[in-house]
Amino acid sequence: MAELSVDVGSLGSHFESLTDPRHTRNRKHLLVDIVVINICGILCGASGPTAIHRWAKSKHEWLAKHLALPHGIPSRDCLRRLLMILKPEAFQKCFEEWIASGVEADATGQRRLVAIDGKCCRRSHDASKDWGPLHIVSAWASEQGISLGQVATDDKSNEITAIPELLTRLDLSNSIVTIDAIGCQKAIAKQIVTEKGHFVIAVKDNQRKLLQTIRDFFCEHLELDLEELRYREHETEDVGHGRIDERAYLVTKIPQDFALKKEWPWIKAIGYAVRLTIHADGRETHDVRYYILSRYLSGPRFGEAVRGHWGIESMHWVLDVNFREDDSRTRERTLGNNLSWLRRFAITRLKHHPLKESLRGKMQIAGWNDDFLAEVLTGQHL
Repeated sequence: MAELSVDVGSLGSHFESLTDPRHTRNRKHLLVDIVVINICGILCGASGPTAIHRWAKSKHEWLAKHLALPHGIPSRDCLRRLLMILKPEAFQKCFEEWIASGVEADATGQRRLVAIDGKCCRRSHDASKDWGPLHIVSAWASEQGISLGQVATDDKSNEITAIPELLTRLDLSNSIVTIDAIGCQKAIAKQIVTEKGHFVIAVKDNQRKLLQTIRDFFCEHLELDLEELRYREHETEDVGHGRIDERAYLVTKIPQDFALKKEWPWIKAIGYAVRLTIHADGRETHDVRYYILSRYLSGPRFGEAVRGHWGIESMHWVLDVNFREDDSRTRERTLGNNLSWLRRFAITRLKHHPLKESLRGKMQIAGWNDDFLAEVLTGQHL
C-alpha cells in the first residue's frame, strides 16, 4: 500500500467552529490534536480514554508527523477530560461536513430513508446516584449507512422527548423518517411534516385506538380478498440461515371515512407488512405489523422503508459486538454520549472504505497499518 499523507489541516478545519471549553491554563495540548487522537483511537478499536491513550503512545512517531503535539501525547486524563466537557450537540455538528464529504449524492432522486431508534448502554448505570443506564436515541441514513446524529437520555421512556430534539438537528427535507412504535406520537408526526419530511411509523399497543382502527380496516378488506380496495403491494423472498422468509407489503390511502382523520391529519396512507418464515424443520411462523404514512408510497418503496429501518438495528449490533458498547461502564453522561457518537462516526467511516473486509477486520487493519488508517480518515482510497 503506497504511503498516503493525512491532511491534518483539512481534518482540523471540521472543528474550527468548536469552542475550546477548557480553562486557558489547562490548554497544554491543542484541541484539534486531542480530538484527532480520540477519533483515530476509536477507529482502531479502542473502547475508551485509557485504550485510546495506549494506542496513541504506540503510534507516537506516526502521530508526530501529522499533529503539532507541542507537549507529546496527551495523557489519558486529558483525553477523558475533554470528552467530558465538550457539548455533544456542538461536537456532533462539527462532523456533518466531514460525513457529507464521503457520501455520493443519490442519483435516483428518491427521498432518503432516515431511521430513528434508541439503544440502551446496559452497564452504564450508577446506583450511587440513582442513575439508570444511558439511552442513546440516534438517526441513521439507512441506505447510505451514515450516522446523522444522536441525543442521550437517562430513561427509555424519555425517548419520546428525545426524538423531537433529535429531529430538530436534522434536515428532514427530501427524507422519509422511519420510527418504531415508541415514536408513534401526534407531536412527532406533526413535527416531521412541518419540517418538510415524510414518515413511516409503526403502530402498536401504545396507540390502541389507532392500531385497532387500522387493523379492523385491513381485516375487513382481507376477508373480501382486497377486491374492493385500491392498494399498492410488493413481495420478497429471502433464503438463508436455514429458513425461508417471505414478506408481503401492502399500502393504501386512508379511506374518506377514516375515524381518526381529525386526530391524525398528517396520515395520508396506512400499510401493513407480513413476514412468513418457513423453518428448516417445516415449522411456519408469521409476524404482522401496521404502519401510518404521511405519503402514499409505492409498494417497493414502502417495503424498503420497513426493511431499511432494521439497518439501525444492525448498527446497534455492530456497536455491541465490535465496540462492546453494551459492556461499557462509562457512567459520566457527557463522556458516554461523546464516546458513543465517536463509535457511530467510526462505523460510518469504516463502512465507506471499499476494502472487502468485515468492519471488525477494517478496524484491525487500521490499528496495524498507518496508511490504511489515513485512507479511512481522509476518504482517499488508493
